[in-house]
Amino acid sequence: MVREEAYYTILKVFKDTEFSDTLLHQRAKKLKGSKENVALFYNMVKGVIKMRLKLDYILSQYTDKDKFAQTDIKIKTWLYLGLYQMMYLDSIPDHAAINETVELAKKNMGEKVGDFVNAILRAYQRNPEVKYPEDPVIRIAYEHSYPPELIAKWIELWGEEDTEYLALFYNENPRLHIRVNTTATTRDKLIQYFTKRDIPVTPSPVSKVTILTDAADEVLEDVAFSEGYFSIQDTSSTLIVDLLDPHPEENILDLFAAPGGKCTYIAEKMVNTGEVVAVDKIPNKMKLLKQAADRLQLTNIKQVVTDAFRYGPVAPAYDRVLADVPCSGWGVFGRKADLRWQANKNIEELVKLQEKALDYAANFVRAGGILVYSTCTLNPAENEEQIKKFLQRNPKFTLVNAKEILPSDFVVEGMFKTLPFKHDMDGAFAAKMRKTR
Repeated sequence: MVREEAYYTILKVFKDTEFSDTLLHQRAKKLKGSKENVALFYNMVKGVIKMRLKLDYILSQYTDKDKFAQTDIKIKTWLYLGLYQMMYLDSIPDHAAINETVELAKKNMGEKVGDFVNAILRAYQRNPEVKYPEDPVIRIAYEHSYPPELIAKWIELWGEEDTEYLALFYNENPRLHIRVNTTATTRDKLIQYFTKRDIPVTPSPVSKVTILTDAADEVLEDVAFSEGYFSIQDTSSTLIVDLLDPHPEENILDLFAAPGGKCTYIAEKMVNTGEVVAVDKIPNKMKLLKQAADRLQLTNIKQVVTDAFRYGPVAPAYDRVLADVPCSGWGVFGRKADLRWQANKNIEELVKLQEKALDYAANFVRAGGILVYSTCTLNPAENEEQIKKFLQRNPKFTLVNAKEILPSDFVVEGMFKTLPFKHDMDGAFAAKMRKTR
C-alpha cells in the first residue's frame, strides 16, 4: 500500500505541477490509520520528486532515448519509483524493489507495462554504471537532478565547485531544527527531557534557542510539541528574528507573516508583552499561525487577514517592521522537494513585487525604528541588489551592520547571509535598516 500511495501522490504532483505538504499529510493520514510505514512514504515521494531528472536520465540509458522521452508519465513514474528504491533505500533489497514495483505496475496498467518496467530495472541492476556528459552545467544538472538553466545561473554566480557543493547539500535529508519556546522552558531543560527519552539531540553551536536532531519522527510525536514547549524552525530563520532584535512591550509589524514561524519567535522574544501585528492574505496559512500561537500560549499576536499591500492605516507607528517577502526559494531546496523545478520562473516579477513590498513596509517604521527585509533565497537580485536600490531611493534609512547582533561568519557587506553547505542550515538573507528621521 505504501508504494501504491506514493505512486499516486507523485503522479498527482507531476501531472498537476503542484506540490504541497498538505497533500502529503492528507495521503499520510490514510497510511497512519492502517499502520503502514509513513516515513518510507515521505522518503519515496519527496525523493522521487527531487531526483526526477537524474532518474529520468539514468533510465533513458537502458532503452531507446527518443521513445523513452515520449513515454507516458504514468509508466515513467513506476520506473522512477523502482529505481529510486534501488539507488537510495538501502533497507530495501533490489529484488524486492523490482518485484514489488513490477507487480504494482501490472496490477494498475497491465502485463505489457509490467514487463517493460521489469526489463529496464533489471537492465540497470545488471549494469548500474552510468556516464554523464562532460559539460559541467549538464553534468551537474543530470547527476544531482536540477534544471540545467538553474545550474548555469549558479555557476555564473558562484563557480562550478560551490555549485556542486550546494547541489549535493540539498539532496541530503536535512536535520530537524527545534526552536525552544523560552516563555515555557529553557534549552538545557528540553535537552535533558529528550535525553531521558533516548531521543538524540545536540545544541546548535549558533543559536541559543535551537536544538538539532535526526530523530524527526520521535520529536514531532512527543507530547512536548503539542504542549507548546518547542517549535520547528530552521536556524537561519531564527537568526533573522535575532537580527530584528524585538524587545518587550514594543509594537511590531510582521508583513507576509504566515505560516508564522518568525512571528511566534518574535512574540516569544517579547516575553508575551507588547503587540505583534501579523498580516497575510492566505486564510489557511493564517489558521496555522493561530494554531501555533495557541499551542505556544502566545497572547500578544494580533492577526490581520488581508493583502499586505492593503494593510493600513499607513502610518509610521511601529518600532520594528519585518518584511519577509515572497522569493524564489533557492535557500530551501532541501526541505521543499518540488521547488527546484519552479525556482527559475517569474524571477523578474518576484523582484518587482519585493521592491514594492520593501517600499510599502518602510512606510510603517517610526523615526529611529527598524526595518528588516528577509528572504529564503541566495539570489543576489532578490537580496543585496534590492537593498542597495532601496537605500538609494530612501535616504531616511541607513544599513545597520548585522555584526552588531550576529556572528561575523554570517555577515557579508553588513548583511546577514547563510550558505547551506558552509553553515549547515537553509540559505537565507536579511538586511537591517534604521530610519534615521
